[in-house]
Amino acid sequence: MQVLDSSAFINEYHTTDEIASIPMVREELEGEASYRYDADEGSGMHVHIPAGDTVEKIRRAARETGDAEELSETDLRLLAAAFELDGVLVTDDYAMQNVADRVDVDATVIAREGISETREWTFQCQGCGREFDEHRDRCPVCGMELARKNPA
Repeated sequence: MQVLDSSAFINEYHTTDEIASIPMVREELEGEASYRYDADEGSGMHVHIPAGDTVEKIRRAARETGDAEELSETDLRLLAAAFELDGVLVTDDYAMQNVADRVDVDATVIAREGISETREWTFQCQGCGREFDEHRDRCPVCGMELARKNPA
């Protein structure tokens, strides 16, 4: 089963496999993309609502990879749906692909290249330069903002 992100509907993604999505994806769509969602739902697309404990598992994985600040609630729930349905996530979102890899969910891309490696982001203080493994709003040492940094 393929679990479709909003980019699948925006880019007119087609497959002969069974498909699923979540109601929050429909809320993100406008115009023709929203009509495609409705048409797929009317043609048998499974609309899934993931369990809260699965969403929390995905949220923890996103914190571990450093992608939590990049993902919306819709993204987290879509990842949870793909996890629960043992489906293939269809998305162009790099942060979603990174977290999908962490929780062993396969991902397929639509209009972009997929990720070439999984990353666990670090965060660097914009003032004193100290690095941290997890995101915080401010540096606990000097109080300046932290920025996401490529660990490579």
